[in-house]
Amino acid sequence: MIPAGRSFYKMSGSGNDFVVVDARHEPRGELGQTEVIQRICARGTGVGADGIVFLEPSSAAAIRLTYLNADGSRADLCGNATLCTTRLSVELGVGAPDGFDIETDSGIVAARIRAGQPEIDLQPVHGVQEEAHGIHRELGELRIGFALVGVPHLVILCDDVSTIDVVGRGRPLRHHPLMTHGANVNFVSPSLDGRWRMRTYERGVEAETLACGSGSVASAILLTAWGEASGTVELETSSGRVLSVRLNRDGDMWIPSLSGEGRVVYQAQLSEV
Repeated sequence: MIPAGRSFYKMSGSGNDFVVVDARHEPRGELGQTEVIQRICARGTGVGADGIVFLEPSSAAAIRLTYLNADGSRADLCGNATLCTTRLSVELGVGAPDGFDIETDSGIVAARIRAGQPEIDLQPVHGVQEEAHGIHRELGELRIGFALVGVPHLVILCDDVSTIDVVGRGRPLRHHPLMTHGANVNFVSPSLDGRWRMRTYERGVEAETLACGSGSVASAILLTAWGEASGTVELETSSGRVLSVRLNRDGDMWIPSLSGEGRVVYQAQLSEV
């Protein structure tokens, strides 16, 4: 049984939703078990979430973020979970609004509140593949590239994301033989307002999610590398909310900053899950 009375926060990062547990003073314990995470994250019978976030002590930063997907698998990075951690850490008095560090499995992430929203500086991205050779493009798909932004991402530039069968196309690519450990699959197309529209099939959730922070970064990098975008890249997610990516480049190295929503939906206690 899940320990009754354990407090948690339900948070949303542009529709990418999480159960966030403050485990700085009380270890995660049974909450870190795969089957328990699956029950908590199950929609309809549990709290419902794309994943669970544990906020833990760190000797290298103000706080440590450990992220596990809804299926219990551990991910090195989740952009939206890190944005949510930024927001909550400031509210808890752990981090200063003008800047602090978060330890993740992908390395140290610099975080701050900027223009009223959480913003994070991700680790430099190397080895971007502008063409994912060996993956066949289907009708309406213009380019397919790959970027490792903490976790692996395929990015597909297409005519219109609204016509894409995200699960039907994304699930086979998520398990493509070229993707040794699997990959998230992001579909992007231009919007009339100068932004980009984006939809994502996310590994570990094994479904389309309403947003993907690291996928937004991967998409912005590839759109810029392809010459399709420049400056700050704004991506409208399936929730209708916008994630913004600022990029600096040093040779073949991309240095990204991601900003977007980190919203506390409610605080509650676990009871019977």
